[in-house]
Amino acid sequence: MGEHVIGTTDEIDEGERVIVQLEGREVAVFNREGSYFAYLNWCTHQGGPICGGPLTGTNEACFDKDTLETTFNWTREGEILNCPWHGWEFDIESGECLSRQGSDLLSFPVTVDDDEIIVEL
Repeated sequence: MGEHVIGTTDEIDEGERVIVQLEGREVAVFNREGSYFAYLNWCTHQGGPICGGPLTGTNEACFDKDTLETTFNWTREGEILNCPWHGWEFDIESGECLSRQGSDLLSFPVTVDDDEIIVEL
């Protein structure tokens, strides 16, 4: 276990990711507005390759108890990682699963030192 330089900040564009092998594990590092987040490439639902999924938004529902109507709004564009197998949604900055508490993605600390992106396992 240790620190791994996976590249430099100019190698991962905004909204992009890189998937690397670290200590026998497939790990992805995402660039979200200049902040970096690393996750194990394994979906907590059924083990799919979560980090290859698209970054999208999500539908948020709002229920009006007076009219008994539900409206949906598309929000958080570019902030939600979708599993390519079954569409489970995860917050790209926290790894939190949007639909099931306790099913968050396994994350790793990421630091930047002199433009080098370092992941700690």
